[in-house]
Amino acid sequence: MIKTAKKIDAAAYSQLCNQHTMKHKAVFIDRDGVINSDEGHYYIYRVNDFVINPGIREGLKMLSDAGFMLVVVTNQGGVAKGIYTLDDVNAVHTHLQNELSQCGIQLSAIKVCPHHESVAPCSCRKPSPQMILEAINELEIDPNQSYLIGDSKRDIEAGEAAGLKRCFKIDANASIMDACQQIVNDRP
Repeated sequence: MIKTAKKIDAAAYSQLCNQHTMKHKAVFIDRDGVINSDEGHYYIYRVNDFVINPGIREGLKMLSDAGFMLVVVTNQGGVAKGIYTLDDVNAVHTHLQNELSQCGIQLSAIKVCPHHESVAPCSCRKPSPQMILEAINELEIDPNQSYLIGDSKRDIEAGEAAGLKRCFKIDANASIMDACQQIVNDRP
């Protein structure tokens, strides 16, 4: 006897496919004080002031080679305060992406909160997990296989609120290599 397949509607098929879609693992990285030095500057918004911290290229390459998506999450409150513009932020990010691409590193996304609580409240500024949650949704990231590297309590709070597997707090402007090694060596 030959069995015929059951008829399934498009919505049920789509739901079934989504259940079996492989989700990506990612590392969320704060910008100022982690990726780049913020020594001597409260706000980094000029390419000339943007200095990549030691160990960033090597650490991000290690993570990328291990199959992690790389997502930058950064508060840029100077935009709301009128100190600099989103065009300034984008110029710095273009510079960062160009520098990293020379090492074979690609950022999957850069999430920016241009707001500041002293100007007006918002729902995206860290410690809110909104930027992380948006990236999780847009890039089909599995938070249970994902991490965060930050240099402040608000970074860690955002990662924990987003349900990430683990969050690493490093000293400002320190190497991320130890955190990257721990992430790569972490097994489920």
